[in-house]
Amino acid sequence: MRDWSTAASLATALGTLVLALATFVAVRAANRAARVAEASMLIGIRPLLMHSRLEDPDQKIMWGDEHWAKLSGAGAVVEENEGNVYMAMSLRNSGSGIAVIHGWHLALEDLHDRHPHAEPDAFRPQVRDLFIAGSDIGFWQAAIRDHDDPQYDGLLEAVRSSRVFAMELLYSDHEGGQRMIGRFALAPASEGRWLCSVVNHWNLDRPDPRDSGPRA
Repeated sequence: MRDWSTAASLATALGTLVLALATFVAVRAANRAARVAEASMLIGIRPLLMHSRLEDPDQKIMWGDEHWAKLSGAGAVVEENEGNVYMAMSLRNSGSGIAVIHGWHLALEDLHDRHPHAEPDAFRPQVRDLFIAGSDIGFWQAAIRDHDDPQYDGLLEAVRSSRVFAMELLYSDHEGGQRMIGRFALAPASEGRWLCSVVNHWNLDRPDPRDSGPRA
């Protein structure tokens, strides 16, 4: 009788262990499926700002003081007018989600040297929200009008001497997540025209691919 009781206890314990293992496997599979679903959702709303193509259409833009400019494909506006310095770039969102540009940071240092991106709290906020739909073109614009601005003289020198400088944009998806910083080079072209081209991208809310693996 005692042997039957012992066997029954062992069978119950074994059944409980099997059930626990099955539950553990099911929970792990569910968690993995949830992570895959979340990653797919984030990819679906992830923006990626690049310079637009040369063949992209012109865009006519206006600043708050009613200054107007025409922005060509892959082009930029860098001009002085009555002491104000106006800047704009023609951009293309190569991602599938809406890009919301939150701020900009002027980088006047030599682009041949590698520099870290500015910290998010160092970016100047946009006066108005700038949205660029997925797989579509749009623009970024800003201006420096205050002659006492710490970067006014440096920017004015870059405009007048027609030298290359950089602009960093802080942007995210439409929910405010997946923040990224894109660094763009603004370079003078012929007949007073300027061109822009993307130089670097940095991920702020997920691992950066530059942080792993050997560098060339």
